[in-house]
Amino acid sequence: MASSELIGIVGLGVNNRPLVPFLLGEGSEVAVFDRRPKEAIEAELAEMGIASGVAVYGGADYLTALERSAVTTVYLTPGMKKFGAELDRLSQRGVRFTCETDLFMTHCPAPVIGITGSAGKTTTTTLVGESLRRDGRRPVFVGGNIGQPLLPRLAEIDQDSWVVLELSSFQLDLVRQSPHGAALLNIRPNHLDVHRDYRDYKNAKANILRYQSKEDWAVLPHGDAEVLDLLEDHEGRRVFFSMNHEIAHGAYLLDGQLWWRGGKGGRPVVARTQLKLLGEHNVSNALAAIAIVASAGGDLRAVGDVLETFAGVPHRLEFVREVGGVSYINDSIATAPDRTMAALNAIRSPIVLILGGYDKKLDYDTLGEALRGSTVRAVVALGDIQDAIVEVVKRHTDIEVIRADGFDHAVLAASQAARPGDVVLLSPAAASYDMFTNFEARGQRFREMVGILNHSTSGLAE
Repeated sequence: MASSELIGIVGLGVNNRPLVPFLLGEGSEVAVFDRRPKEAIEAELAEMGIASGVAVYGGADYLTALERSAVTTVYLTPGMKKFGAELDRLSQRGVRFTCETDLFMTHCPAPVIGITGSAGKTTTTTLVGESLRRDGRRPVFVGGNIGQPLLPRLAEIDQDSWVVLELSSFQLDLVRQSPHGAALLNIRPNHLDVHRDYRDYKNAKANILRYQSKEDWAVLPHGDAEVLDLLEDHEGRRVFFSMNHEIAHGAYLLDGQLWWRGGKGGRPVVARTQLKLLGEHNVSNALAAIAIVASAGGDLRAVGDVLETFAGVPHRLEFVREVGGVSYINDSIATAPDRTMAALNAIRSPIVLILGGYDKKLDYDTLGEALRGSTVRAVVALGDIQDAIVEVVKRHTDIEVIRADGFDHAVLAASQAARPGDVVLLSPAAASYDMFTNFEARGQRFREMVGILNHSTSGLAE
């Protein structure tokens, strides 16, 4: 790329931060645009060892500054809307919009395995990464939406490495290439506060498949109409996983065993009873991991060993503590109704459920219907969508609803409503941004609150 071209980096977050030294190293002219004050951005660049050579535009009018600049290529931070007056006008002017994920895949010397889905992608990515590490034949690099971007580690990666990326819809929105190995685990409405609509969200997810060639492969859920809707022009080899059907090529559940069937016939990989992960959804994630590892040329014995020992990723049906006969489970990752419904299906004990948070413009009717057939006996509602939660629970069920004034109050109220033998489940079905920076911070606060509950009273310890 000619050095006379100005490249804009919009948002200096985790994903975009590595772009600055990388693009400068390629001889590009770089400008950073961010809603934070200019001084804060300059201080962050200085901490990165970049004290000069980058133009910085900060403050509320950063998109106006972007539009007035001479940028020819723009790297957008994943979590922002990819449309709006300024961006639309830049697009009409011929400015190219792209992202760190696309740049990484362009320069990565190894074939990339990309994993996405509305739910389960972190667990599945972790299972795949740990299985390939246990295989031990090649260096393994895991990144993307999980952990850190891999762009700074390009020099460590060679053509014989295994590279596994967890990819969100935000990271896929602007890519114009697909990974060699792709997995699309499921699609359900999510992030409708950032995408134009559900179709726009699905189109972003479909980019993980859209540019595959006949030499590439994709792991897909068997019979999932929402996913099949995106396969019309897909050219890659398709490998399926199924909870309900024995299939000719892929992973499936049969007679209490998780099986793989490939070119050399079928073989059981692990018994379902040996899985440490809770819930039907995690059986599905395990099947997807088996199919991905096998398709990548990994050792099935390694994935079997991992599945027998892996107890889960933090904030995903994570057991925190038992207090006064009540178990506390942290499922803060549940930022949409379908994830909460999966959690409800995984727990057989009576549940006091903490619901609510930031409004992502999602529909909660299906969750209300699921609550009617669940073991939930009380709901603690909080956050921006508190009224919506109260309304949908009362419309579909006769479950007790408790309004909470804030997060700490919600945990305390849930503990006071719980009885010995119950589970207090944080599975909010909403994002955390009205109270926390992310779901991890919300889950950590839940751990802290549970940690100070009094054993005898289920109130706060004195």
